Amino acid sequence: MTQNQNVADMAQARLRTSVDSAKLHVFLWGGKREWNTKNRMVSILSNDPVFNKSQRSFLTRTQLYQRALAMAKRIFELKDTHGWSTGDMVFAFKVIDEPLPIVLHNAAFEPVVQSQGDPELRKEVGELIAQRGILGCYLQTELGHGTNVASLETTATYIPETQEFEIQSPTLTSSKWWIGALGKTATHGVVQARLILPSGKDAGPHLFFIQLRSLENHRVLPGITIGDIGPKAMAGYAAVDNGYARFDRVRVPRGYMLSAFASVTPDGQYVQPPHAKLSYGGMMYIRASMVISGGWTIAKGATIAIRYATVRRQGNKGTDGLERQVITYPSVYYRLLPPLARAYVFIVLGRNLARAFADMSTRLASGDTSMLAEMHATTSGLKALVSTVAIEDLETARRSMGGHGFSDFAGVGRLYADYLPGATFEGDNFVLDQQVVRAALKAYDALVVRKTRSVASLTPSSAYLRLIVQGQLAPDVQSATAGGWEDPKTAILILEKRAAAMVAERARHQGDPDASSDQRVARAVTDAFVAVQVGQIIHSLEGHLGERNVAVLKKLYLLHLLTAAERALTDILSFNLLPTQEKTSAGRYDPSRGLRMSIKQLCEDLLPEVIGLTDGFGFIDWELDSALGQYDGNVYEELWKRVQGEPLNASEVPQGYEEFIKPLLRRGQRLAGRSKL
Repeated sequence: MTQNQNVADMAQARLRTSVDSAKLHVFLWGGKREWNTKNRMVSILSNDPVFNKSQRSFLTRTQLYQRALAMAKRIFELKDTHGWSTGDMVFAFKVIDEPLPIVLHNAAFEPVVQSQGDPELRKEVGELIAQRGILGCYLQTELGHGTNVASLETTATYIPETQEFEIQSPTLTSSKWWIGALGKTATHGVVQARLILPSGKDAGPHLFFIQLRSLENHRVLPGITIGDIGPKAMAGYAAVDNGYARFDRVRVPRGYMLSAFASVTPDGQYVQPPHAKLSYGGMMYIRASMVISGGWTIAKGATIAIRYATVRRQGNKGTDGLERQVITYPSVYYRLLPPLARAYVFIVLGRNLARAFADMSTRLASGDTSMLAEMHATTSGLKALVSTVAIEDLETARRSMGGHGFSDFAGVGRLYADYLPGATFEGDNFVLDQQVVRAALKAYDALVVRKTRSVASLTPSSAYLRLIVQGQLAPDVQSATAGGWEDPKTAILILEKRAAAMVAERARHQGDPDASSDQRVARAVTDAFVAVQVGQIIHSLEGHLGERNVAVLKKLYLLHLLTAAERALTDILSFNLLPTQEKTSAGRYDPSRGLRMSIKQLCEDLLPEVIGLTDGFGFIDWELDSALGQYDGNVYEELWKRVQGEPLNASEVPQGYEEFIKPLLRRGQRLAGRSKL
């Protein structure tokens, strides 16, 4: 097969698609202005030598860190040159496909200080933070504790005589650990520490602004020990200096407590916050942002894998003498189309969640905490779901590419390595599951047991509980040939029934749940929430997308709903929630066959559209940096070209020949009694 066949296959695939990718660009990026901004940023960065990616596969970790610093510096130089706005900067960092140390300043440090610092602190440091006159990090996780914030050991003892807090690391396990940008970059931080009042009372974890390094020579300040924690698994996050820190009676002024909500008076009296979890706002912000970032990460993996599967030919030959395109095999399209659908779901859902979080932040600023509990439950569930699914989808995409998927030049392995820690940072997913279940049981108790809450008062994350009160958990009666799966409402209702039934079952066995109960219940609750949101997305698809685009997107979103139901079949069948069907003459039937055949039909309907749908993300080759995900399909030529840049190929005889290979060969030849073949 020639490279021209690859290019011809890709060109033919684009001719087959009926969707208008230009309209999808606007839809997915949130508007024409956003899409144009993204395009402008990509054009500038992809043509700037500082952001060249051709050598990064061969760089050491130290070199990758230096490169990350150079990119951060260059972005701000470009900001000054082009007069970029704050929104432009957001897009500039978004289109860089690798973690940078400064991203922790943008995502964790700055939002927390701005939202939880009091006016005096914001006046003192706000402009420095905004202009990157200081660089920050968020010091929460410790060597001994991470997700369990309530058990953090670092202390901040208030000293009324000097009106200072004394930050102390009392044990080895209290050392701050895994803190992004702390190892070598950050000059300041927000540290989560247990507030100890003059009375000796422990008021629990609170946030404190602290300087870590000199602004004159970048040396670590007295009383603080800082370093990098070393390389991460699979070389993920290689350019980020995740660090550790220990504090030995480090003093900070009283005004450095982030006291927009909770505070300590000059004489040491504690002023309680209006809500116990206000200090978790930083984590909730990052969890909320992980939904849309997870969607875009899946989008990249799916785009690469689908493009390669479109031009890769293997197996049976057709009448044209060519082997079959891999994407046409059911075992391949069944693996790759659901991740494509999930990318479209999480991108739009993430954008909606960001708006909701902004609304909550505005309300919090005025003292309204009414949305906090709902946002905590929602972001906990979505963070766990999206990160878990994204990790699975990236690995599925990599494996679908066969042996070449293991090459760094394929690009998906790098995405996987960098995304993998998402399952544990900002809350371990298994622990977050417990928080989702806790919120669900609380809502169930109020609605069903104590009856202190009405159906009308249920929040979006608990709306499925109405089905218990309304007695709607019985399966619908349908014949085996009914087309109920073609209606999104069918899958949405079944996923809601599953959540309601599982929460009710969990409540019945609250004192003795099975070992996997929390994970299954949390997944059911979050799946139900997402399903309802997808139904709303389908309903709101606007006419400006074009009739054909809307028709294809409805099928893509329906595919997400049906595959979510398929993944949930163990629970759905356990509670007998599938539509009932007539038995065959043999007396046996597979109640899930209708669902599975509907999924197959949807995949086949969508197959001609997959290249158009992946083009809808708007990635250029520089963004994907994948030999196998080339826009024009010329994958093998690109892979061959990249291999030639491998430093081992610079010399015909390797450096270790004389010292290692030659003696080994001579030994073997001597023992075999032969000097030549």
